[in-house]
Amino acid sequence: MNRVFPKPQLTPFEADYARWCEEQAALLRNGQLDQLDRENLAEEIETLGRSEKREIESRLQILLIHLLKWKLQPSGHGGSWQGTIREQRLRLTKILKENPSLKTYPAEVFAEEYEIARLKAAGETAINEDAFPLEPPFSIDQVLDLDFLPGM
Repeated sequence: MNRVFPKPQLTPFEADYARWCEEQAALLRNGQLDQLDRENLAEEIETLGRSEKREIESRLQILLIHLLKWKLQPSGHGGSWQGTIREQRLRLTKILKENPSLKTYPAEVFAEEYEIARLKAAGETAINEDAFPLEPPFSIDQVLDLDFLPGM
């Protein structure tokens, strides 16, 4: 017996996300608040806030990896590493300037991101993981300081 199952009906949100966004923006601009897809709209706004936090975490982690490599692998010092360090700091500064409520967030996730960065830095170098300090060898203020480089 060959059964045909009906296709589930997709909501506008599921069927065409870009169009849904345009429609929701138009409804907001026109003051048609009673027609908004409030539940999905609220979720999307919450997601935007979380993505800013993830961006901070990612940039902080990359910065920490390069600072650790700078500290423990002096033979690798060069313009590329220094450029990456500067870029991550500048991008973090920009994110925090655009989102002042997240100013303390890098300090809040510093220890966790350091742990991950420590393991990644060890994996990216020929240096044994045990050579990388368990505790951060620099403070969050130093990490974010545009002029700080370990050992300089």
